Amino acid sequence: MGEAERGESAPRNRISFWCANKHETRPSFAAEAAIPDTWDCPRCGFPAGQDEHNPPAPARNEPYKTHLAYVRERRTDADGEAILAEALAKLRGEI
Repeated sequence: MGEAERGESAPRNRISFWCANKHETRPSFAAEAAIPDTWDCPRCGFPAGQDEHNPPAPARNEPYKTHLAYVRERRTDADGEAILAEALAKLRGEI
């Protein structure tokens, strides 16, 4: 069934959004629909905004950290040595 056979379509608005890489995206919205502040760029995935000269900044991704990296942030080398010495003493039956 073609578009012409379905009848009259709802009024639409095409809104331009720009990402930090200057990609323009023009999604179509119903005339009475609320327009979102940001839209994901289909080319690069960055957030896009309606202001061409001031697009939203891309989200900052933190690199993956291992459990050991988090432990090293919380404990000093001296703390680690003390915990290791205590664990070895328990294994040897000294405590």
